[in-house]
Amino acid sequence: MAQVARKMVEKNGVDLVKLLNLLVKNAAAELTTYYYYTILRVNLIGLDGEGLKAITEDARIEDRNHFEALIPRIYELGGKLPRDMKEFHDLSACPPAFLPADPKDIQAMLKVLVNAERCAVAGYTEICNMTFGKDHRTYDLALAILHEEIEHEAWFSEFLGEGPSGHGGVRMQGHSPYVSRFLPNGGN
Repeated sequence: MAQVARKMVEKNGVDLVKLLNLLVKNAAAELTTYYYYTILRVNLIGLDGEGLKAITEDARIEDRNHFEALIPRIYELGGKLPRDMKEFHDLSACPPAFLPADPKDIQAMLKVLVNAERCAVAGYTEICNMTFGKDHRTYDLALAILHEEIEHEAWFSEFLGEGPSGHGGVRMQGHSPYVSRFLPNGGN
């Protein structure tokens, strides 16, 4: 399958090396964000923190789902993941979403969360722009992830007081309404 998929993507004018590089870097960003959001979520305590916990958990689980959904496409196109986790972490498309120095500073925590989502939105927009009309499967997957990343950004930006986004609140945790069709058993 990788041979046919690669040929079709290259025939349509996509720089396959660049695309695979972006897919692997974004997969690394999803897995590392899942890890860092775990630490952030654990530290969301007190009145202010508890209000963010459910949304952070939803974004965290959906980022794990994004990672799981990206892996088959990377391998279908003949790519692979690095065998060293430290190398994988360090090539992430987005900087680490480190816990702020003062984990009780909810505004600092929100800035970490919203900046991580903004980086993801930029990364998937780039993949969509690169594959639109040329690589339908990768485009469809990147667009599905982009929809969820935009929602995550909207949730956190509302908490920062940047204005209403028009998006509803948290959904069934980790549901991944756009990406679930790319997951085994629909993500269940």
